[in-house]
Amino acid sequence: MKIESLIRLLAGSVVLAGVLLTHFVSPWWLLLPAFAGLNLIQSVFTGFCPPSLLLRRLGWLDEAGVIHWGGR
Repeated sequence: MKIESLIRLLAGSVVLAGVLLTHFVSPWWLLLPAFAGLNLIQSVFTGFCPPSLLLRRLGWLDEAGVIHWGGR
C-alpha cells in the first residue's frame, strides 16, 4: 500500500467517525473532522505528516513511499 492511500483512508475514517459522533453524542465532535482537514491542508504546504513519520520510525515505510507492514 502506498502512503497516500493510507493517509486518505485515515482521513476518511476520522471524518466519518466525527460525523457519527456528532450525530449521536455531541456537536463538539465536529472538531475532530475539522482537525483532520486542517492537518491535511498543512501537510500539503509543509510536508509534515504525523502518520508518515510514525511509519518511518517503525521502519515500515521505504523511500519510495510503500508501506511494508511489520517491517521489511
